[in-house]
This record gives sequence, C-alpha cells and structure tokens, in this order.
Amino acid sequence: MLGFIKKTYVIAELEARKIFHDPTEIVLRAIQPALWLLVFGQVFAKMRAAQGQGNYLDFMTPGILAQSILFVSIFYGIAIIWERDLGLTHKLLATPTPRTALVLGKAISAGIRCLPIVTFLYALAALMRVHIDWNPLCLLGVLLMTLLGAIAFSTLSLILACLVKTRERFMGIGQVLTMPLFFASNAIYPIELMPSWLKIVAGINPLTYMINALRALMIQGMDRHRLPLDFAILLVAAFALVSLGGFLYRRVIA
Repeated sequence: MLGFIKKTYVIAELEARKIFHDPTEIVLRAIQPALWLLVFGQVFAKMRAAQGQGNYLDFMTPGILAQSILFVSIFYGIAIIWERDLGLTHKLLATPTPRTALVLGKAISAGIRCLPIVTFLYALAALMRVHIDWNPLCLLGVLLMTLLGAIAFSTLSLILACLVKTRERFMGIGQVLTMPLFFASNAIYPIELMPSWLKIVAGINPLTYMINALRALMIQGMDRHRLPLDFAILLVAAFALVSLGGFLYRRVIA
C-alpha cells in the first residue's frame, strides 16, 4: 500500500508540474466561470428577485464551480491520446507501476488543476457579495469535494480515451457528455422545477451530489445533513471509475 501511494504521488506530481510550464492555462480556465457569474448570473438574479425568489447568485455560484470542475476534467483524457501518439504511454506501461496508480495519479493532478479555479471563484463571489461561508472546515470540505469530483470526471474522461482512441472522436463524445451532465443537474435551477423524467436523470447524475455538497459547504445557512451521503456517492463513483480506468488503461495502445 505504501508503494502504491508513493507511485501515485510521483505520477500526480509529474502531471501537476505541467501547470507551471503553461500558467496561462489557469487564466483561460477562469474566464468561463467569470462569464457565467457576471453575465448569466446577474441577469437571472434580477429575474428571480422580481419573482421574490431570493438571492440567485448564492444558489448559482456552487453550480458554476462544479461546472468548471466538470469542464476541466472531462477533456483531461485527451492528454492520454497525445501521450500515446508521442510514445510516452508505452514507456509508462513498461514500468512496474500499477495501472491503477497511473490512473489515480493523473486524476489527482486534474484535481490540482482545478484548485486555482476555486480560489478565483471565491474571490469573484466575495466581490459580488455572495454569502460565502468562510469557516476553515467548510473551505477544506470544498477543496476535498473539488478533488473528489475532478478524480471521478477525469477518470471517466480517461476511460473514454481508452475506448475511442482518436482525438476527433474523443472531443465529439466529450462535448456530447458535458451539456447533458450539466443541465441534468441542479447547477442553475432546483430539481423541484424539473419534469419528472429529468428528476430521475438528476438523481443518478454524480454532478448533482457534487453540487449539493458544494452548495452546503460554500453558502451560509445551508442544510448540511446530506453531506455524508453526497461525499459517499462521489467516493464510490470515483473508486469504481478509477478501478475501471486501471483495468482499461493498457487498451490505449491496443
């Protein structure tokens, strides 16, 4: 177990180091959530306020953070296809490193890439007077959920890369997946407003539970009795996807 953890750490550190080689990626990743909050959020906040629905920005901010994590993670698998084309995957598979450690290390690095987005979104939300809960334990919980969500969705992306094998097909499937996952969740509207069939889809969508946890941890006065369930579902999903990713990883070069 100690050897597995050490090898996972080495892979995660190696992948995360790439961020410092291209820091502009962090800035570019922050543009999308900023646009959602500054444009979409402001407009819909006024519409909701006119209907007496309260502060919509409080409701929306955790959903936009989850969306950003999803978008960063779901396209992470394309790096696997690049590594295969460059011959790096063959070298990794020739090492005694367990396949699951390779997958988990890469997934953790995807979570590390999302941490600057968390920092940026918190700063922007504070400027927009979102009622953020600054309790250190809540902040830690948000970071843990960010890592857990990124691990789950980046591993799903890696599994897709193992199956489709071409960049063009991967990008097409990735784009098809992101919008249904996002809109079939409670990111920008409550589940109560959904039609019955969409409520069922939202109930099996792991992004919904990620948003529930982020909303409970980020916003003041939110009900937190479901937090153990939300974390447990994301943990089970991440474990299952990492295990499947480790099993399929060698198929990248098949």
